[in-house]
Order: sequence, then C-alpha cells, then structure tokens
Amino acid sequence: MKSLNSRRARAILVAIAAGSLALTGCSENTGGNSGKDSKKDQEEAKEQSQSVTYLDAAASAGPAEEVPGAKPGGTVTVYQESGISHMDPGQIYVSDAGQLSNLLFRGLTNFQEDGKGGVAVVGDLATDSGKASNDNKTWTYTLKDGLKDENGNPITSADVRHTIERQYAEFIFDGPTYLQTWLSGPDYRKALPDGGYGKKHLPDSVLETPDDKTIVFHFDKPRPDLPMTLAMPGYSIVPEETDTKEKYDKKPVSLGPYKIAEVKAGKSLKLVKNENWDPKSDAVRHQYVDGWNFQFGVTESTQTKRLIADQGGDKNAIQFTGSVDSTQIQDVISDPAVNKRTIKGYQPYVMQLTFNLDRVKNKAVRDAVAYAVNSKSLIAGEGGAYGGDVAPNLFAPTLPGYDAAYDPYGRLKTPSGNIEKAKELLKDVPAAEKKLVFAYGNSEQGQKRKVAIEDALGKVGIDVVSKEIDAASYYEQIGKVKNPYDIYITGWGQDWPSPATVVTPIYDGDQVGDGKSNYSHIDDPKVQQLIAKALTQQPEEAAKTWQEAHKYILEEVNPAAPLWYTKQFQLYGSNIGGARYSTESSYIDLTRLFLKS
Repeated sequence: MKSLNSRRARAILVAIAAGSLALTGCSENTGGNSGKDSKKDQEEAKEQSQSVTYLDAAASAGPAEEVPGAKPGGTVTVYQESGISHMDPGQIYVSDAGQLSNLLFRGLTNFQEDGKGGVAVVGDLATDSGKASNDNKTWTYTLKDGLKDENGNPITSADVRHTIERQYAEFIFDGPTYLQTWLSGPDYRKALPDGGYGKKHLPDSVLETPDDKTIVFHFDKPRPDLPMTLAMPGYSIVPEETDTKEKYDKKPVSLGPYKIAEVKAGKSLKLVKNENWDPKSDAVRHQYVDGWNFQFGVTESTQTKRLIADQGGDKNAIQFTGSVDSTQIQDVISDPAVNKRTIKGYQPYVMQLTFNLDRVKNKAVRDAVAYAVNSKSLIAGEGGAYGGDVAPNLFAPTLPGYDAAYDPYGRLKTPSGNIEKAKELLKDVPAAEKKLVFAYGNSEQGQKRKVAIEDALGKVGIDVVSKEIDAASYYEQIGKVKNPYDIYITGWGQDWPSPATVVTPIYDGDQVGDGKSNYSHIDDPKVQQLIAKALTQQPEEAAKTWQEAHKYILEEVNPAAPLWYTKQFQLYGSNIGGARYSTESSYIDLTRLFLKS
C-alpha cells in the first residue's frame, strides 16, 4: 500500500498531501489523547498488530453482531475532497475506493474486527475463510446459499471464475496483481490475454469450478496468505452476466448492503439500500441507515469547519478518507465535546529517506544519513504529534511482529539527529561522496521536507543538491531505475496485515524495474532467500522470518533511513452512532454506522 506525494495509486495508499492516506489505528473510539503521548500511541498500535486469524463456518455465518444502541433509518452525509478513483472492483487499490467497496461489494472472504484491535478473516460469500490442503498449495472455497446481486441474479462459482479471469484483461491496470501472479506468473496477461471474455479460460489445473458452489485454487507454491489476499477490495466479485468491461467502472453492480442510485462524476454519489442483500449471509456488514450521500469537492478545511460547528445536516456527516485540517487541530482538541467526535490512530505508512543504491554505494554515507536526519522537524511539517511519530525502524506499529524497542539508529533517543555520530562516520569519506542529489515534490509539503533535509544533512557536512520534481509525477520519476537522484522520501504501507506486503514490494530484487516499487534498487541474495522462505510459512512462523529480513535489511544493507510513522485524525457529526477506527481499513468503520435520532 503506500504513501506520500501521491503514490499508492498502486496500493492502499493515497497522497499525504491530500490528507487521504489509508491508515490503521485505535480500534475503539474513546475520544482519547492519541497524538500527545507517542509512547502510549505506539503501545496502543502494538496491541493492534497481533497476527490475523482464519475463522471457520460458524464465525462466518451472518448476521453480523449488533452494534449497541443502533437504530434504523436516515441518511449519512459523506464529505470528500476528491472523487472516487475507481468503482470497478478490479481497479480498486486506493483508500477512497477501498472504503466505498465495503458498502457495495463482496468477495470470497472479508476482514472481521473484534473492537479490541484483533482482526480475523471470515468467509464473506464463502462459507469460511478457506480450506487449505497440499501444504497450502490448494485452497477450496464453497459459496453460501442464496447469494444474489442487486438485480436478484444468483451468484455462482462461474461468477468467481469470471472475476479472477477478467483481472488478466488489458483494461484492468490499477488493481492488485497478487492472485494473478500466483496463478500464472509475473507475465500473467500472456496466459489469458482476452481476460476470459473469449473461448479461452484458465485451466482446471489452476482454477477449478467443479460445480456451481465450489471454487478450487491450485498454486505451484504454498500460499498461506490467500484468505487475506481474497479479502482485498480488488478481488470483489463482478457478476459475469452484468459485466460491461471498461464501462463497468461507471456503473458497477452491488452485492453489498447498498447499491448506487445516482452518480454525478466528481460532484456526488448517492447510495440506497440493496434489497437483495441478505444480512443472514454477512458476518461483517450492517444496513442500519437508508442511504449515503457523498459530496465531492469539499476541502478538508471546509469539512473540518462544518463538523466542528455541528449544525443542521452536518450532525449526520462524516469525513471519508480526509482528516482534520492541520490548521484547525487545536480547535478540535481544545474543545472536549468536539474531541469526543474524533477517531485517531496510526496509519500503516512508514515514511523513509530512500537511497538509490546504484548511486549511493558507500554504506558509511548511508548510515551517517540515517543518524543525521531530523524526524522532529519533518513531523512538525506534517501537523506535529497528531500528524506523525518518530519511526525507529522500517515496520509500522500496525504490522504483526512490530517491535517498538528495535531502534538501531537511535531515532527515539535522538529524534532531531545524532550529529556527532554522523560526523564520525563521515570523517574519512571523500568529499565527492558527501554530495547527494535530493529529489522532492513541488508541493507545499515537499518544500517543507526539502528545508528539513537540507538543514539536517548540512549540519554533518553533506552537500545536498535539491532537485524539484512535479508532485503529480513524483513516483513515476523516482520510479525510473536510471533516475538521476541519490535520495528521495518515499512511503509504503501494508496491503493486508502481513509484513509480506511490505518487504516483498519494496525490498525484493525482483521488483527492481521501471515503474516498480523497489525504489532503492536493493537486490540482496540473503533478502531474496528470506522472502522466499517467509512466503511459504504460516503467519506466525513467517512473522519471525520477516523480522529477520527486516533487521538484515536495515542494519546490513540500509537502503532507507526511517523518518516517521503517519497518523490519521478524523471528525464526525454528533448524530453519528457506532463510530470507531477500523484497525484493518484504517479509517472510520463504515460497516457499523447509524444515526442516533
């Protein structure tokens, strides 16, 4: 998933500059003091980083557990600055569309939260989280009874097969690629160039549908993370009968509790109840309110002002993926009644100063930078304690296996930088190697980061040559293998609660290439070995291997200096009930909301 300057159109991450990154944090809303006490915040986040469990048929049966005090009726108003990126499930890989997905779409599995930070996988359209055999190389799913789309058409295994095969089509370019790659390799499109719309389909040896209710996945390697992968919004079901290919992005068909009633591109979106959604088949979602009215083009500043005032219809309103405007944070936290109407917590993103290893080859220079960077000044530019927290390592507090005490560069003790240590490392380094080209986005935030980096590295004798990049194409430009930059700030977050979705995308040597996410170009044999090992292990064992890889990457290679963990801070109206932070999605949990009156 991903973050900053606006990358993560290739994962759940959206632009930090827009304040719309996906995130994770406090699972239960208490209107507490998150943001003031970093140590307490990290302890709370650590409680949420427990391993995900896979649940059986009993836990996967609906209806979902009732929310205390919930009442039916009314319409929730949703404020959002930008329009929804995609509504075709196959194209969904960013936070705004991911939030919307849980109201409209369903997949074979879904994440279920216990309200105490625990996350499990349950069967959504499937009867359970999946039955593994053949050392996790074979996974079998059975569909629940009576499943229908919004038109009343039954959902069968043929629709599941169609959903997976259409991911191979050329017009699907923005969604996740895990499943397709696992089934058909990195050049998966060659295996099914027409996306299953013609006569050719994936062979039964790869994807099998022996009857209307059974789906069997056959992999050449163990895939213990499959239940979590299938819970991604990008793998939600697209019924074959109503698939309109490229046009599906404009008007998709619902299987969830709500359906689309009206769309005005970039302006508004109205959802109403889907009468063909059966709560008895759904262990996660509710259908308390009658509908949702999305208003696009509402800036975070305006959202915050309206929700602080809490007048009229604003009492029924929420922030969707936006957050409290940084200039109004004090207005919120200084008023106890307003502060009660907030959710606060960690996002899954780690912001880091990434080294281009093809250019910055001297590890002494990289280590010196890791000691010298000033996380405190960088965080100040993000809104202070409510916008971020010092990162001692490359794993976010929201990841299973996070170790808050792991701080090899002393970031927690010296958040403003260890100048003397950095100078010591650089004392024998030639002057030419102490000149670094720093790429930054030409946004307001990019300018703040530029000043902070120049100041910190200048103090230890590093000559920083800053090069401005168009913020809209920032990741595209640093994503070129032959880019002319030495260092640049990047951010990444988990696609699901597993270090596999952090280590593999950004530290796997196979991900070195134009447009890929290994921005440091790290390609280390031991890292490759540990990745291959972890991907075949069950989550608990894999967590140990991922941590071993993490420590080796940060200490022995050092492809990036950890800077800060990002946080979210959202506000909602006083008539909104059931509000809590979603540990998995990292925003307000839409599945539980109701209107108090």
